[in-house]
Amino acid sequence: MQRPRLVMIGNGMAGVRTLEELIRIAPDSHDITVFGAEPHPNYNRILLSPVLAGEQTLDEIVLNDWSWYRDHGIVLHAGWTVTEVDRTRRIVRARNPDGEAIEAGYDRLLMATGSRPFILPVPGSGLGGVLAYRDIADTQAMIEAAATRRHAVVIGGGLLGLEAANGLLKRGMDVSVVHVAPTLMERQLDEVAGRMLQESLEARGLRFLVGAQTEELLGGEDGRVRAVRFRDGRESPAELVVMAVGIRPETALAERMRLHVDRGIVVSDTLQTVTDPRVYAVGECAAHRGVAYGLVAPLFEQAKVAANHLAEFGIGRYTGSLTSTKLKVTGIDLFSAGDFKGDEDSESIVLSDPSAGVYKKLVLKDDRLVGACLYGDTVDGSWYFGLLRDGRSVADIRDRLMFGESGIGDGGHEGHSKAAAMVDTDEVCGCNGVTKGAICKAIKEQGLFTLEEVRKHTKASASCGSCTGLVEQILMSTAGGDYSATPKTRPICGCTEHGHQAVRDAIRTHRLLSVPEVFRFMEWRSPDGCSACRPAVNYYLISTWPKQAKDDPQSRFVNERSHANIQKDGSYSVVPRMWGGETSAAELRRIADVVDRYAIPTVKVTGGQRIDLLGVRKEDLPAVWRDLGMPSGHAYAKALRTVKTCVGSEWCRMGTQDSTRLGKDLERAMWRMYAPHKVKFAVSGCPRNCAESGIKDVGIVGVESGWEMYIAGNGGIKTEVGHFLVKLGSSEEVLEHTGAFMQLYREEGWYLERTVHYVNRVGLDHVRRCVVEDAEGRRALWARLQAALEGEPDPWFEFAAAGVDARQFEPVPA
Repeated sequence: MQRPRLVMIGNGMAGVRTLEELIRIAPDSHDITVFGAEPHPNYNRILLSPVLAGEQTLDEIVLNDWSWYRDHGIVLHAGWTVTEVDRTRRIVRARNPDGEAIEAGYDRLLMATGSRPFILPVPGSGLGGVLAYRDIADTQAMIEAAATRRHAVVIGGGLLGLEAANGLLKRGMDVSVVHVAPTLMERQLDEVAGRMLQESLEARGLRFLVGAQTEELLGGEDGRVRAVRFRDGRESPAELVVMAVGIRPETALAERMRLHVDRGIVVSDTLQTVTDPRVYAVGECAAHRGVAYGLVAPLFEQAKVAANHLAEFGIGRYTGSLTSTKLKVTGIDLFSAGDFKGDEDSESIVLSDPSAGVYKKLVLKDDRLVGACLYGDTVDGSWYFGLLRDGRSVADIRDRLMFGESGIGDGGHEGHSKAAAMVDTDEVCGCNGVTKGAICKAIKEQGLFTLEEVRKHTKASASCGSCTGLVEQILMSTAGGDYSATPKTRPICGCTEHGHQAVRDAIRTHRLLSVPEVFRFMEWRSPDGCSACRPAVNYYLISTWPKQAKDDPQSRFVNERSHANIQKDGSYSVVPRMWGGETSAAELRRIADVVDRYAIPTVKVTGGQRIDLLGVRKEDLPAVWRDLGMPSGHAYAKALRTVKTCVGSEWCRMGTQDSTRLGKDLERAMWRMYAPHKVKFAVSGCPRNCAESGIKDVGIVGVESGWEMYIAGNGGIKTEVGHFLVKLGSSEEVLEHTGAFMQLYREEGWYLERTVHYVNRVGLDHVRRCVVEDAEGRRALWARLQAALEGEPDPWFEFAAAGVDARQFEPVPA
């Protein structure tokens, strides 16, 4: 029996989603032919903005490649424009750019012609260099212009316009945004959020002409645009003009077919046109109950219903959609949904913290949430959207509503986060039908660490973006193995929205090798950073790419720059390194001579069994180092400080193992090692633990049969007893296990996170799996640490190689 013929006009997201749904519920039910005017397979039009910004490639945003059509028996005519449809004979006719013509018969016709950009009818709109922003061709033209032109003007301060402006800015252009309304994105944001958005974008380098009205585009002798003139007489230079002032349903073909058109192709609840039940319409070209939707979530909802009826199940109805908005500009989080402006019958709950860049407005009517506008903190956007969609009463949680789902507590919701409360079968991304289980599986099996990677592999949050916060929660709770305690990280500092893990991931994934490169790539608010973020970024660079990343001494704390410990009076202390706490008469004489020669006022034995020379003048430091002739450069850094030992079996009647020798071996092996924070070791020769090994970052305790290893102890403000990790039989095993744990900490720890907090965050089981149970992985960690430390210069004796600026020790003239 011959299968019915389905022809689809348009190869965009809504139409192809309809085919996907049809194939899923009724495979092989139709012979399918698709006509697409663009010479490309189906791609994610929403992600053109990251392509323009250089964050993704065109290949990465393809949703259904050529093989998908072939594998499902779909005949695709890419690059063919439908010119005529004979509804009486049910024939579609099309032409390609070469003028060739083809035709195809149909039993059912699906109109998915999308929309066309609106071009302002001002003089000069036909000049070269004047573009809309709608498809791949527009995007490529903008990328090419950015490579050779400097000045760009984007007309329109809505979603698309701001994404275009951000992309051109990242391509190196000087960009001005013209917006006729008094605030940006006035359809999606209220005045407060609109102003906050403008301030954030201005800090990135965008310029805004708010309230300006374009009167004319001025051209040069070459026929290209050169400037924009406004109604008040001002002019702005423009070698590229992008119009992003709205879209219109593409209905020209439908009108020639004599279909009923009113704001779009008029369809019923079954997505059949009211003129011809054999013809369906979905997407931006369709008008349902007087509304033509321009966001992806409603279009995908339409696709499910249309597929249901094309499969002749006949049970689905489309009754309209509640929409939400998410801006796709990296580092700027905003979300809005529903009636967030309110009226005289509604009331608003507002939280505003301008210094933190956070604004939340919830609009209530009759104890129901009817609108939400979030800026800076959108993690609860999907939860608020669910309350909007469900229309449930919020009277019982009203006093905690502003604090999101995590603030509800026992108010009728499970857990402290939406992600934690969900089961694997719960749907996260309604646009793409992605469940929590699918996301978790992809994160674990594919080793995903960033939101973009999750989007690429699962499509979750890649469409309307309203589930972005929820996807981030799932990513945070799943990444890093089986442990699930990873919290949401706050930004490193006020210079950026990015947390520590996001910076580490970006450095690793995109092979960033310098502090300025990280700041540019991750769009730091301050191009120079600050004293909080610069040391962290510098550490992540040198620990991720040892010997390749450029160490920046000016991004280190003062102790690491001067390789001495600054004191409260401005003088410095010097701690000569004594391997394992053991010294000699010769070293002691040199220390005494230095104390006398430079009139050092105080000499003290430290808690780590070292001699501290306190009160050294900064200008004397190079000479003190030279005369001591003992290494110490890393003793003041976020690095291995000391290895404390007892005398052990060499002298002590109670000693069971040679703790002094092992302590010296550990210190010599790792004394040049930078880490997220300072690190202290201790080795005790017997369980009496005279070296206090139980409260060190790594503590080794000698027993009759070998050594016991403890990790993540801390003798600081809050004493933490170390966790027993493993029992080892030899000193060589201790070195390997200690080095492996340190390298794991170096690679996964966040800057200024002590080992105790790192282990609490990732879980002792995770450390045990990596360091104890996985022998091959342990050896690889130890090898990476040895490779990183090999040839690391001693800043006391190798100034140039260590990047020490000797000018810092010169006295300041009076």
